[in-house]
Amino acid sequence: MNLAGVALLRERLAIWFPAESRQRRVALGLLVYAACTVIFFAFARRDLLTEHTKANHFALLADSWVHGRLDLGRPPPAYTQNNDFAEFNGKWFISFPPFPAVILLPFLYLAKTPENLRDGQIWLWLSGIGPAVLFLVLEKLRRMGESERTELQNLALTGIFAFGTVYFFTVEQGTVWFAAHVVAVVLAGTFLLFALGAERPILAGTALGLAFLTRPDILPAGILYLLETLRVSRSGEPKKPAWGAVAKKLALFAIPIAIALAVTAWHNRACFGTIQFGSGHEHLTVGWRARIDKWGLFSYHFLPRNLGIFTSSLPFLLKQSPWFQINTHGLALWFTTPLYLCLFWPRKTSPVFRALVLATVPIVIMLLLYQNSGWLQFGYRFSNDYAVFLFAMLAIAGPRFGPPLYALAAWGIAVNTFGAVTFDRAGFQQFYYTDSSQQIIFQPD
Repeated sequence: MNLAGVALLRERLAIWFPAESRQRRVALGLLVYAACTVIFFAFARRDLLTEHTKANHFALLADSWVHGRLDLGRPPPAYTQNNDFAEFNGKWFISFPPFPAVILLPFLYLAKTPENLRDGQIWLWLSGIGPAVLFLVLEKLRRMGESERTELQNLALTGIFAFGTVYFFTVEQGTVWFAAHVVAVVLAGTFLLFALGAERPILAGTALGLAFLTRPDILPAGILYLLETLRVSRSGEPKKPAWGAVAKKLALFAIPIAIALAVTAWHNRACFGTIQFGSGHEHLTVGWRARIDKWGLFSYHFLPRNLGIFTSSLPFLLKQSPWFQINTHGLALWFTTPLYLCLFWPRKTSPVFRALVLATVPIVIMLLLYQNSGWLQFGYRFSNDYAVFLFAMLAIAGPRFGPPLYALAAWGIAVNTFGAVTFDRAGFQQFYYTDSSQQIIFQPD
């Protein structure tokens, strides 16, 4: 194409997708989705594309619904090795929150059986949506005047999220634990998109309610909508909240969340005989069930171990090949994405930034009190549940684009690409150290 042709193309693109227009944002979002999805597929194991995963719990749950029951109706299939199933009164259940199984229902109907459903491939097709939604969030922050990032810089931040955080290795797994994160990133991002400015209460509440039905720990993020509603209500003159409008928005926001909570309570009553808002994980038939029985699913007892992994888990250094190993409790969050460290020294703050912080901290604390560290994992996978909030904070108050940011981003992309290529892959087991007792966190003496 000659220079005249390039000029004509640019002129037409400017007409079709004018700056700051919705169609431009949507087009760029679709481009982000396409680019990320292509790369995620390029890095995927071949069996993820051609076979069902060995932990296809959501497909098994969807199959149970198709057959009109809440339990499996039989023991777990042999190929799952009975990994993370709940047993109650002689019946077997999937105790993972159910919304990802809803997504699989139409595909399960077409495939007829869970074994015919390539569940890992479906999650790969969905994996590009989370980064695309994050880009729309970052652009909204720019339009609100909260972020000084340019459109190109927002695209760069989106790429750093997709390939410079643990999201990269997460999307390459396809199994039940990681599939939930892929769905949750989409829902958390969608909630954030609609919660900023408190513009769409029903849609924000629906996204958060579905996030609760995917990863329940995200529910405290609802604080953000409350704070945004109060902030927007004070934006006029006089700067006093219009309490009637505030109450209406909060009621509309709460309705879908209440429905999600009611569905959870009904489901647990039908399965386990008690009304509760968990997912039934206390009935898991796992080797560490005794600690769940003693301390519960969330306890201060688990904080030291989880905090050690979250802050201090580094590769084990060896004196011979392969020269280092990674404990499958996962690497420290700052090691896999050092850009997050910049949030301890924000360039500026604002009511929106502070609301994001207040919405994120309870999720972080809840996960640090959980009975499981995320094991087995390359990096701290639970951070996927609040990563979109951290990137929104980085857009508002993170470092300017320059050599320090480029260096931190490059480190994150290099480390997480290694994780995406090697974690749980044949031929790379020598790079990982797994202690089935879950007692060894740091390098043994």
